[in-house]
Amino acid sequence: MTFLHGIAASNGIAIAKAYRLVEPDLSFEQKKIEDTNAEVDRFRRAMSKSKAELEAIRDRAKVDLGADKAAIFEAHLLVLSDPELNAPIEYKIQSDKVNAESALKETADMFIMMFEQMDNEYMRERAADIRDVTKRVLAHLLGVQLVNPSMIAEEVIIVAEDLTPSDTAQLNRQFVLGFTTNIGGRTSHSAIMARSLEIPAVVGTKTATEEINNGDLVIVDGLKGEVHINPTPELVEQYRKVHEGYEAQKAEWAKLVNEPTVSSDNHHVELVANIGTPKDLKGVIENGGEGVGLYRTEFLYMGRDQLPTEDEQFESYKAVLEGLTGKPVVVRTLDIGGDKELPYLDLPKEMNPFLGFRAIRLCLEEQDIFRTQLRALLRASIYGNLKIMFPMIATLDEFRAAKALLEEEKQKLLAEGQKVSDEIELGIMVEIPSTAILADQFAKEVDFFSIGTNDLIQYTMAADRMNQRVSYLYQPYSPSILRLVKMVIDASHAEGKWTGMCGEMAGDETAIPLLLGLGLDEFSMSATSILKARSQIRNLKKSDMEKLAQEVLNMQTTAQVIEAVNAATK
Repeated sequence: MTFLHGIAASNGIAIAKAYRLVEPDLSFEQKKIEDTNAEVDRFRRAMSKSKAELEAIRDRAKVDLGADKAAIFEAHLLVLSDPELNAPIEYKIQSDKVNAESALKETADMFIMMFEQMDNEYMRERAADIRDVTKRVLAHLLGVQLVNPSMIAEEVIIVAEDLTPSDTAQLNRQFVLGFTTNIGGRTSHSAIMARSLEIPAVVGTKTATEEINNGDLVIVDGLKGEVHINPTPELVEQYRKVHEGYEAQKAEWAKLVNEPTVSSDNHHVELVANIGTPKDLKGVIENGGEGVGLYRTEFLYMGRDQLPTEDEQFESYKAVLEGLTGKPVVVRTLDIGGDKELPYLDLPKEMNPFLGFRAIRLCLEEQDIFRTQLRALLRASIYGNLKIMFPMIATLDEFRAAKALLEEEKQKLLAEGQKVSDEIELGIMVEIPSTAILADQFAKEVDFFSIGTNDLIQYTMAADRMNQRVSYLYQPYSPSILRLVKMVIDASHAEGKWTGMCGEMAGDETAIPLLLGLGLDEFSMSATSILKARSQIRNLKKSDMEKLAQEVLNMQTTAQVIEAVNAATK
């Protein structure tokens, strides 16, 4: 039995066989072939297998994800059957007497380079299709299996170097019971998605992909941050009891599902949820969420080969607004960049993508994309209580420019005879230190703030939250961070506005007493954290937490703050 220690990223216990989501080795050597006819037949068999595989993936995608998501596999099938690609490969096998792998790669590379150099964006996108299809054919030639998380059809625990947002979005909760990764932290996107999907996760183990083989029995302890590989029957039984105990605790929290979130001295705050798709609404409602504090709209743009249309976006926003029957829904406009890339947007590579062309910066330049989203949001606004939030705002000019575009699109819609709500609040994410420092001026123009602590902490501490070697600097309880949070809350209250928090700190049991004492109005977190947080807040006295918050603002270190919180909440 092997034991790994990592970061507890999503609560719960999972016991299942391992499924390694690791790219296989597709390397090969060029070989001379005597029987070229047999080699052509081998190539055709690999093509046939790839076609059958893609058809199965397409059909399943239509059922699980919708026709729009399945369209990419239709494109792949067209590439696969294109004689312009196949004929040159077969000719090269016959004329050059080389193995099929060499002929495939050389021909595919030629087409990829040709398409990538074209001026037409649609044609450039075809290069990605050729790359994906030929990788699948090459895998069949080499006799190795490509990974595909959406095709998992048995109970497993995913093991990976990391999971991209699009990988995680494809996971089927029915079969994926948990996951563990080599890298990542509690605020990595894979961890955030795990909490949204309500599956246990341990990240940052460093060596999971080296230690765990396909089919190994694995226990993921998302409560302690432990992973056990091929455990003894006794340990499995022990963990089954831990799992039962945790489920019993969840049942106790579930009794609070329809209760208000009030402190023991009757101070009310709102507990709302972070979501990525309309499918997440079920979890929000089942966990007693009082609304949505962060709708991450970028997931509408991921896992596809083209931008979502205005109507597609409208239907998604409408579904969330109607599903919450008048409860507030804070929608964050497109936040692409950093570690969230769209393959069909040909954006330049950057040295520091987290500090680069992303979020509102991209939207203000790529106005066609931004205006389409704004129109969809405005059209959906009449179906519920919509609040729109702009991400990564660094200057007042950026907010004013975004607001002006929204107003332009509103007037166009009204001129077209479309109905638009007059009650939409406009806010910003506070995730850049300069914005927190200037919060008193922003508060005069915005309707609300939502503090994005995941980025605010890494920017304030100058420490990449995904870098294991500087992870010790990711300190949500640092007095410097708490002072910035207080600055923002006080600025909003001085102007009669409200402040929420949509970073992972909002659902952190050590941070919650401090945030209550600092006067935070809205706590937005993974839906699965809501009932636990509600139970915690009901046992806290707001006036005592105010005294605690005042004390820690004058402390020097994170360790002192944690010690003070523990002493005050025993």
